[in-house]
Amino acid sequence: MHQPTPSADLRHRTVEAPAGRLHLVEQGTGPLVLLVHGFPESWYSWRRQLPALAAAGYRAVALDVRGYGRSAKPAATDAYRMLDLVADNVAVVRALGEEQAVIVGHDWGSNIAATSALLHPEVFRAVALLSVPYAPPGGPRPSEVFAQMGGDQEFYVSYFQEPGRAEAEMEPDVRGWLAGFYAALSADTMPGRDEPDPHFVARSGGRQRDRFPVGRLPGWLTEDDLDVYAGEFERTGMTGALNRYRSMDRDWADLAPYGGAPITQPSLFIGGALDASTTWMADAIAAYPTTLPGLTASHLLDDCGHWIQQERPEDVNRLLTSWLASLRSVRD
Repeated sequence: MHQPTPSADLRHRTVEAPAGRLHLVEQGTGPLVLLVHGFPESWYSWRRQLPALAAAGYRAVALDVRGYGRSAKPAATDAYRMLDLVADNVAVVRALGEEQAVIVGHDWGSNIAATSALLHPEVFRAVALLSVPYAPPGGPRPSEVFAQMGGDQEFYVSYFQEPGRAEAEMEPDVRGWLAGFYAALSADTMPGRDEPDPHFVARSGGRQRDRFPVGRLPGWLTEDDLDVYAGEFERTGMTGALNRYRSMDRDWADLAPYGGAPITQPSLFIGGALDASTTWMADAIAAYPTTLPGLTASHLLDDCGHWIQQERPEDVNRLLTSWLASLRSVRD
């Protein structure tokens, strides 16, 4: 049985931030918990967490990241650099009349949450990371790393780099593309493993969607849920979301002064055991005693893929609320 779905208690609002207008969905009262989604999602990715966090005594706020949903979508590619997304998060906390928040992120939102905590520990007093582990800034230039990862094919991050190219694949059939992408990374619909991570690469001259599973939605995704996601991207297009990938080399330069820096606030990691994000970045998880010295716990959920808070909402809600309660008791 799933946790309660969003109810009439949800409050939609917009606030001003460096991006322009940011759309937020809020439920509950108490200490602020800011929820940051990933690609290709929206505030709706947290629909199972909002009521659970509210019931546990928190002010849960899920935003549409700039470029997504009902938030502003700046035209310039470099408007999606990490420093700007962090500034948006700080502005949201201030606009809500708060001084501090716990920040929780999934997928790209995990990177955004981690960097927010790294750059502004005075605002983000604790951080929970879902699916994508923390790796400190530094190392080789990202575009060079990803260019090598596809071998004689093309890794998806490299495929996303050229403006307009991925959009030409996605936008003629947003709903179908999203269904395939979600299925490719879900535990119950992942493609066969006859080759390594086939859904992450495109054959030379081909499309990414040619490698997606077809014909069945993952168990966590209803037709109505898919309609919500597809409706948002059909309205906004995919460019704002894809510009996050196109800003990675800028982030590498911007964050060079923080090379190797740990996040010292209390932290939590939850990943899926079948998620490539955890297997590819196993070294990052192993380094947590150094990179996340305030880590309270690290969990890998068996038989779980990438969309962790939607695939396993009960488990994620239990782990989140328990961790948040421990922060509260320490604070008190």
